[in-house]
Amino acid sequence: MNAPGRAFRGLVSARPVVIPDVNVAPMPMLAPPGVILNGHAVDGFRGLEHASYPDVLSHRLKLGLLVPATNTSMEHELWGLIMGNRGPGRLQGVGLHATAVSTPAPRFANAAELEQYKAQFLGNLRVAVEQALLAQPQLLVMGMSLEHIIHGLGGIEHTMNQVRAMTDVPWAAWHEAAAAALNCLGARRIGLLTPFDRTGNDNAARLFTDLGYEVVASVGFSCAHAVHIAHVPEWAKEKAVLELLATPAHALDAVVQCGTNMPLAALAERLEPIVGIPILGINAVMLWHALREAGIDAPLHGAGQLAREF
Repeated sequence: MNAPGRAFRGLVSARPVVIPDVNVAPMPMLAPPGVILNGHAVDGFRGLEHASYPDVLSHRLKLGLLVPATNTSMEHELWGLIMGNRGPGRLQGVGLHATAVSTPAPRFANAAELEQYKAQFLGNLRVAVEQALLAQPQLLVMGMSLEHIIHGLGGIEHTMNQVRAMTDVPWAAWHEAAAAALNCLGARRIGLLTPFDRTGNDNAARLFTDLGYEVVASVGFSCAHAVHIAHVPEWAKEKAVLELLATPAHALDAVVQCGTNMPLAALAERLEPIVGIPILGINAVMLWHALREAGIDAPLHGAGQLAREF
């Protein structure tokens, strides 16, 4: 993109962040002869062609979201949070623009299928990023639990470094967002809730261990198909949190949920007062992190303590 931008330090990471300016004049650019009536130029709109007007609906921040093509939950959940937090001084003017990463064989019932799924996602990611950049986003969100398909923090960081090299637009990634969230909360002992099988759960536990947290317990729903992750019912997630994770014996500091196709924001909001510890749903945490890194510090209601208080 190579556009001028607004430089500052991320509110959570304190790292240098440059949010591209995508409203360089003339914006909108008009084809000759400008505004027309019945095919003929009309007066009264002369200033339009020399000014710089922002995106009407995404004038504050334009987010680009990369999700697997099978994901029916993340965009829906993020839009729900954005629309539920509209209004002056909140998220008015924040827009979300999703691009699907093709995964035509979305099964992972065994190790071979998981490896094939990994190859599909990573192999088709570049094309999806190129498509996402056509909308001129100011910050990109990796809407994928990379720990599902990549073992260990080193491999995830290597993949994200390759992705980041494709563009000068900043990225928000789950491994960084999760660490920032847990550090804000002062949490060390965590329980994991995932839609993954044993391999995916082990990968998720490895990521958080590499990040320096103690994974006390992990629950995985062993979904064998990417689409089916969105079909895990609320009662099953609630039962897993209340009976298998947030128990007195585990003495957790937080519950952390992986898998962007498994919505959790509303359940986290409802269960946190019951269990007495934060419940971090990946989608809400990713939105929180993206907003904070873009300099937006408005409280985010409807997604638990973290987004509301930090």
